[in-house]
Amino acid sequence: MTTNFWSPLQLSLEISVVAGIIVIILGILCARLMARKTFRGKAVVETIFLLPLVLPPSVVGFLLIVVFGQHSPLGRAIEWVFHQPIIFTWWAAVISAIVVAFPLMYQSARTGLEAVDRDIEDAARVDGAGEWKVFRSISIPLAIKSLVAGGVLSVARALGEFGATLMFAGNIPGKTQTTPTAIYLAIDSGNMHLAWLWVLSMIGISFLMLIIVNLIRD
Repeated sequence: MTTNFWSPLQLSLEISVVAGIIVIILGILCARLMARKTFRGKAVVETIFLLPLVLPPSVVGFLLIVVFGQHSPLGRAIEWVFHQPIIFTWWAAVISAIVVAFPLMYQSARTGLEAVDRDIEDAARVDGAGEWKVFRSISIPLAIKSLVAGGVLSVARALGEFGATLMFAGNIPGKTQTTPTAIYLAIDSGNMHLAWLWVLSMIGISFLMLIIVNLIRD
């Protein structure tokens, strides 16, 4: 009982933390590019970034299978390098979490970076600071509240991912069975006691994350 309870919860936390770290880095870098740059097709690129927010999870899962499947060039390349397909693996669950969590981090990071006073950044450039130093020493510290809030929300979103993970990573106990998929299986098998324990755990973790976000924004 104890093992059955902790395994999906631990797996969910591991996947959401790893996905969150990757999403935070990608979100900040993409937001930096999109916040201040103007180029042809920018609206299309930004729409693609935000698309997972509105797409049904089953569609996201299907697209991941198409992109990373054994019949795709990327899927065959991954299988050639690692000697196994990525579908139904731990990393498939991480990729699913990254895709669905990225839009939240991107939106929050872009909002924060766009709010940074350009005059302050320009003053640093006049004093001889390079673009990377301006970004690291000026932009990020001034936008830190939005960045941290976006990071926490992204981890929370990754923690609750279900549909795309179920399609792309499967529901393999001890390997890809996250808490949301475990709850679904517990309800389907009539084990309401175990389902309730997982549900209450997820509510508690999500509640704490939202409190952190609210404290950061105040």
